[in-house]
Amino acid sequence: MPDALTVDGHRLLADLGRLAQLGAADSGGVSRVAYGDADLAARDLVRAWMRDAGLAVRVDAAGNSFGRRDGRTPSLAPILIGSHTDTVPDGGRFDGALGVLAALEVARTLRDRRIELAHPLEVVDFQNEEGGLIGSKIVAGRFDAALSLVAASGYTLGDGIRRLGGDPARLDDARRAPGSIAAYLELHIEQGRILEEANADIGVVEGLVGIQYWEVVFEGVASHAGTTPMLGRRDALLAAARFVDAVNRVVTSIPGRHVGTVGRLAVFPGGANVIPGKAVLTLELRDLDLDVVARLFERIEREGRAIANAAGTSVTFTPGLTNEPSLTDERVQRAVTRAAESLGLRPHTMPSGAGHDAQNMATICPSGMLFVPSVNGISHSPAEFTRDEDVVNGANVLLAAVLAVDADLTRG
Repeated sequence: MPDALTVDGHRLLADLGRLAQLGAADSGGVSRVAYGDADLAARDLVRAWMRDAGLAVRVDAAGNSFGRRDGRTPSLAPILIGSHTDTVPDGGRFDGALGVLAALEVARTLRDRRIELAHPLEVVDFQNEEGGLIGSKIVAGRFDAALSLVAASGYTLGDGIRRLGGDPARLDDARRAPGSIAAYLELHIEQGRILEEANADIGVVEGLVGIQYWEVVFEGVASHAGTTPMLGRRDALLAAARFVDAVNRVVTSIPGRHVGTVGRLAVFPGGANVIPGKAVLTLELRDLDLDVVARLFERIEREGRAIANAAGTSVTFTPGLTNEPSLTDERVQRAVTRAAESLGLRPHTMPSGAGHDAQNMATICPSGMLFVPSVNGISHSPAEFTRDEDVVNGANVLLAAVLAVDADLTRG
């Protein structure tokens, strides 16, 4: 719309291209795994851009980067916008990076137009989102992992935080108390096909799913593949294969938006002429309601034990990481919806099937997310792609939503 306040789309797209050069892979993808050299270089560049935008820059004890712009009323808590710039190995150029650079572009646009919010505005680049939402968990006071845990880059969390300029001995200093942030908004690519199928421009996120992981181990007896009769075998891989099928069968037998995945399988001893004596799998279940996850797991565990018994093997289920589900704030949802509509865009209310920093921030402040379409729903891949017009649309909706949230919170 001609009278609408909009960002500099060319500048935003140029920034995305420049950032994608850091960690660029031969495949066409981007590898900026947390705490690696490319990750550090990207965060240095983002902080330089923050300074150029007139923001006051700091790195907290967790290694998160912040750029702050004062508001008319210094005593008000800040509105926080951003995401993350780390990637999965050989990932895409939009996941996370779009949210950080669009937030920076919002701050630049407010500066360029000499618009002052009532609230201070902070742009954030959270650290190690891909490795378990580490930076935002520390900020929200939800971090409970060991600092000795090794990230994809090979650095431990403790060493990685030091590399980013943080201090693992003072993580409590990075914690933000409930009420200390007025609101948090995060723009992200959808990473799915819901918006494409709905012919919608902007996803208004109603909630972020809870995620639970288990390590599942089937143990049988390793033996010679040529001399052990078929009926006498205790094949751990055979049991694991039946279990993978059972997970799919259980999850698809119940209507709903929940999903279940076996994403990794390791077989031991791994010889071509050896019956597998051990198979180790991962099980992941996701839904907005952890009670649904619990009911699914109960059925899957029961099926797994029956499969193990029939195959002459044993099975153990060891719980792993849990990300609690969170609902987004209804006021923020309304602000995003109205912002999209004011720009002539089609909003669509939907859940997030992926975990994001917003679900940690939702525990300490009103939080919301907006999505832009991902072509063919592909993400975490060199083929990840979001069209230029959708990138700019998302940034414009973020800008309008920030202005609306600022006005709404100021009115009380």
